[in-house]
Amino acid sequence: MKKRVFLSASVLAMAAVSSSAVLAQDNTFKIGLILPMTGQQASTGRQIEAAAKLYMAQHGDTVGGKKVQLIVKDDTSVPDVTKRLAQELVVNDKVNVLAGFGITPSAFATAPIATQSKTPMVVMAAGTSSITQSSPYIVRTSFTLAQSSVAMADWAVAKGGIKKVVTLVSDYGPGHDAEKFFKDRYLFNGGTVVDTLRVPMRNPDFAPFLQKVRDAKPDGLFVFVPSGAGAAVMKQFLERGMDKAGIKLIGPGDITDDDQLNDMGDGALGVVTSHFYSAHHPSATNKKFVEAFKKANKGMRPNFMAVGGYDGMRVIYEALKATKGQGGGDALLAAMKGQVWESPRGPMFIDAQTRDVVHNIYLRKVEKVGGELHNVEFDVIKDVKDPGKTK
Repeated sequence: MKKRVFLSASVLAMAAVSSSAVLAQDNTFKIGLILPMTGQQASTGRQIEAAAKLYMAQHGDTVGGKKVQLIVKDDTSVPDVTKRLAQELVVNDKVNVLAGFGITPSAFATAPIATQSKTPMVVMAAGTSSITQSSPYIVRTSFTLAQSSVAMADWAVAKGGIKKVVTLVSDYGPGHDAEKFFKDRYLFNGGTVVDTLRVPMRNPDFAPFLQKVRDAKPDGLFVFVPSGAGAAVMKQFLERGMDKAGIKLIGPGDITDDDQLNDMGDGALGVVTSHFYSAHHPSATNKKFVEAFKKANKGMRPNFMAVGGYDGMRVIYEALKATKGQGGGDALLAAMKGQVWESPRGPMFIDAQTRDVVHNIYLRKVEKVGGELHNVEFDVIKDVKDPGKTK
């Protein structure tokens, strides 16, 4: 009899522990943040992680009755690693949302996992147009290269006085998008493309390509390289005296990345880029964001990757508020679509049909403000949808 009572008590105790564990699980909302924290794209990971943590610090870690847990994983920008980490986060950690994705191949590698597990996947960095078409569970809060490349092609011919150009891009999805959409629009506008050059993604050496550009003597050089590689291009561009030879450096904002701009020196002055975010954006919302970001990160200036991460967290938090954690991935996804808000970048929304970002694209010139280099906006194209989407 005693033995039977003891066994019954043990079973009840185990059941109580099990119930507590389930309850704890039910009350926890997990975000699996996969980022390149080491390697060539480490600045992307550093910026997005800092922005995600800032958002949580400002808005609390309890939303819709759920305790929010951020699980950060380093994929070193290797797609096979990204895929493995995503599988582990879904199967073992049972995350409610996958987020991050520093480069396009990593986003593509994860898309099938998001689809199979019905887990919303918030792309905070990668910029190839077709990413959102690779899974119905993907929502993007970063940008597409097509958005800024078309804007630059319009400015270069009409207002920049750049009639002949060479394009130089990193040889992967976003680079191909930047090249294609800039070139097509530039030719349509009456410009001449002298040459199109592609640089390997891994261990890139820009020197021979830049020498080829100098020999071609175009009016301008359109460059796209991933966030973090802009400083190397700028350094070699200046070392070869290409600015003094009258060749204007233009491109999407990656080449004058706010994270690296002050280290580029005065040689960067006057460089014109098109992009969706500058730390110098004059809105009150952005000024508060930049101040808080710097304070939380030992003076580090936020770049466009940071704002992609910050807005990504906003999309997740608002979806969780709306659903209170009920209904699973499909309910969360539905609550992410169509969100409209004032971001540090300016007004933006998530297109309910494409699940892609719609925002302003700004023309900016590098200027010295208060002793520091900044991307200073001088023109804006409002509410730019992705020109790369096929409907």
